[in-house]
Amino acid sequence: MKILVVVDMQNDFIDGVLGTPEARAIVPRVAEKIKSFDGPVLATRDTHQSDYLETQEGRNLPVEHCIEGTDGWEICPEVAKLLTGKPIDKPAFGSVELGERLRELNKQEAVESVTLVGLCTDICVISNAMIIKAALPEVPVYVDADCCAGVTPESHMRALEAMKVCQIRIA
Repeated sequence: MKILVVVDMQNDFIDGVLGTPEARAIVPRVAEKIKSFDGPVLATRDTHQSDYLETQEGRNLPVEHCIEGTDGWEICPEVAKLLTGKPIDKPAFGSVELGERLRELNKQEAVESVTLVGLCTDICVISNAMIIKAALPEVPVYVDADCCAGVTPESHMRALEAMKVCQIRIA
């Protein structure tokens, strides 16, 4: 089975406090990828609490975002309407739960590949790609570069190059 992982396609990263033109541009491509994907689709959701600014991440990135229960925390409507399962809420860049869930799915039926799309290439996409690679080291991991956007176009490209070195395939 092939699996698609949709990373953090949330309002705050698209047109909210951390939104970018590049993030807005990938929304229709991600929606199309989900519609045409033949296999299970998992999604992650960056999830912070009201004490975000007091956390390590908050001290390093002092912009409140993806606070649980806010509009910015929600997955954008164009993508949310295509998802069938509940997103995996993650309090950090990478999701250990995602890796565990993929391992469980692999026990039920062999996972042929995992493809990632979403935001942000240089933070959460790369973090989750590395977790997946560690959880399923023999399964090819792909990142669809046209369905991802980084904090900046330059950091997007750097993240793609870093993932290539780690044997993550850039499609």
